[in-house]
Amino acid sequence: MSETLENLYSETRQFPPPAALAAEANVKAEAYERATADRLGFWEQQAERLTWAKRWEQTLDWSNPPFAKWFVGGELNIAYNCVDRHVEAGLGDKVAIHWEGEPGDTRSITYADLLKSVSQAANTLTELGVTAGDRVAIYLPMIPEAAVAMLACARIGALHSVVFGGFSVDALATRIQDADAKVVITADGGYRRGKPSALKPTVDEAVAQCPSIEHVLVVRRTGEDVTWGEKDLWWHETVEQASEKHEPKAFDSEHPLFILYTSGTTGKPKGILHTTGGYLTQVSYTYNAVFDLKPETDVFWCTADIGWVTGHSYIVYGPLSNGATQIMYEGTPDTPHKGRFWEIVDKYKVTILYTAPTLIRTMMKWGDDIPAKYDLSSLRLLGSVGEPINPEAWMWYRANVGHDSCPIVDTWWQTETGGIMISPLPGVTSTKPGSAMTPLPGISADVVDDQAESVPDGGGGFLVLREPWPSMLRTIWGDDQRFIDTYWSRFGKGAGTGDEWIYFAGDGAKKDEDGALWLLGRVDDVMLVSGHNISTTEVESALVSHPSVAEAAVVGATDPTTGQAIVAFTIPRGNVDTAGDAGEKLIQDLRNHVAKKLGPIAKPRQIMLVAELPKTRSGKIMRRLLRDVAENRSLGDVTTLQDSTVMDLISSGMQGSKSED
Repeated sequence: MSETLENLYSETRQFPPPAALAAEANVKAEAYERATADRLGFWEQQAERLTWAKRWEQTLDWSNPPFAKWFVGGELNIAYNCVDRHVEAGLGDKVAIHWEGEPGDTRSITYADLLKSVSQAANTLTELGVTAGDRVAIYLPMIPEAAVAMLACARIGALHSVVFGGFSVDALATRIQDADAKVVITADGGYRRGKPSALKPTVDEAVAQCPSIEHVLVVRRTGEDVTWGEKDLWWHETVEQASEKHEPKAFDSEHPLFILYTSGTTGKPKGILHTTGGYLTQVSYTYNAVFDLKPETDVFWCTADIGWVTGHSYIVYGPLSNGATQIMYEGTPDTPHKGRFWEIVDKYKVTILYTAPTLIRTMMKWGDDIPAKYDLSSLRLLGSVGEPINPEAWMWYRANVGHDSCPIVDTWWQTETGGIMISPLPGVTSTKPGSAMTPLPGISADVVDDQAESVPDGGGGFLVLREPWPSMLRTIWGDDQRFIDTYWSRFGKGAGTGDEWIYFAGDGAKKDEDGALWLLGRVDDVMLVSGHNISTTEVESALVSHPSVAEAAVVGATDPTTGQAIVAFTIPRGNVDTAGDAGEKLIQDLRNHVAKKLGPIAKPRQIMLVAELPKTRSGKIMRRLLRDVAENRSLGDVTTLQDSTVMDLISSGMQGSKSED
């Protein structure tokens, strides 16, 4: 990638905060001034929202960069902060989690119930020989026991390594081996798309390759028959029979809390290590600030899976540390029908909804009439997470889900950052559709060129973080050098020049004329077309802004004339005719629409109309596979693909689809 990214798309629509919300907002504009005047003092104030067994002596130790220590000398227990203190404050009868199973079974778990279960699980793990510093792998469906297991580990100082329940034997085994985990917590299975989906057989195969595993704790969820081995124990015969009394012990602020694996370019997953005090400070504060939680009245629903960082920070630690009431849903959004999500919002009177652009675009494809069947008037705030959101998807979300009155907080952060870094504040920020707007108070994010110089408003480049933040990753598990090489070597001191250590996230971004930040996706997804650096995100947004398009994925394919050419894979909305001449006309209309929106340089060489796109289980589009198709290569690794038949359909449709002037 050369000097900067082109800034092709401009957005003029703006939406100020609703007056009533702004007047009562948890965090107001003065927070930015306070954080700018005294950044460390600002984060100290946020840490004081928590209950500490011992106060810290130093807010930040940055004497050995890039290895940060926050709230040095402080001691606390995360599970105590998420559960016990609410019960002690008289909130034991308050619902912590309304759980909805895919088949329709439900449980409402109070903070007192949660304290009982977490204490029992902590006692059981202790009896199984798990001590502070040991690692526990968690491979569960979206059931309350997943949150209980995480909190029980945190309570006794063991590190949890949650592995998404859709991952393969190899993915699970490599993560267990890398962390040298002692125990696996799993279930017989979960429900997915209307039928039981077994988990125990995957665990059995993985554990056979992992001599470090001493015990396997199994939750009974589906009741299917399972093979039973000498290491296996039923959750209901151990945890649910254990003592309900457990005294939490305080741990050092820098005591490791969890490892969460994220895919690495070398093929070996990276174990991102997060610690205790700084992590909880930032996720607890950002949850309160960005979602403007009113714990007495709000019902929060983050639709992520527990296996991703969003589930860690904004299903478990953020909401529970704030005493929230929230929804946890086991299944898929279209089981047994495409209105299931809105049915849940209606049933529980959800007030704050936090979901992914992928899901929003899928709902657009299904049609406006589906959310219109449900009462969504309880909603007061909407959130977006996981990837940049197209302006038109943002507008659809606002109109069809937020009844044109809910602020949308479009959040940027990563597994590595631990908590939200860039987002509007709902009571302060006038939002623009598709923009994450500005760094939160206390966060120093910037967009820079190749020389790490800030780009001016209207320019594009690399998204970086210039100062350490409390919830930052501390290292890659077992590999400090890889941590430095991966995140700190692109710019500044980590690259061997200058005095500044600059964290590079791997994402491209631009500043618009007002200085608002727009995320442009991974810099690996930037296309070099006739000397112009063009972001796939901008072209996708232009395509989705056409009324016939629900979703689009764009890749750069080698081209003898322009170096790379733009190839687009586009999903039409449900009611659009794509047969024969109508399809050809739509393709031409879309190419011209992109040229009009972004300029002739961004006109796709080729557009394919497809029914689906290749996605991982977390909803990320696998552009690597689309590049293989666009360049007529055999497909690379498809193990994380949610549905492998999608690629067969796309590959077969690629023949004769060329559309160029």
